[in-house]
Amino acid sequence: MTEIKTRTETGMVVSSKSDKTITVMVERKVKHPLYKKILRRSSKLQVHDQDNVCDTGDLVTIQECRPVSKTKSWKLLKVEKKFQDIN
Repeated sequence: MTEIKTRTETGMVVSSKSDKTITVMVERKVKHPLYKKILRRSSKLQVHDQDNVCDTGDLVTIQECRPVSKTKSWKLLKVEKKFQDIN
């Protein structure tokens, strides 16, 4: 039996205002094809957060899954680090 590998990404939560949904920004580094400079590219992904455990600023690991809604096809795997406000 073959095991299906699902994509996982690590990113920072930029919004957690919606119910059971968080927005995660995932950054990656790419090299420019002509000038060879390293550039940062980012993507915002809608993620299903079943228990509403994430807040803005948390570092999370997400996993690709079947579509949950029109824009959500990722689910929360685990919270790597909680954001600590210094105030």
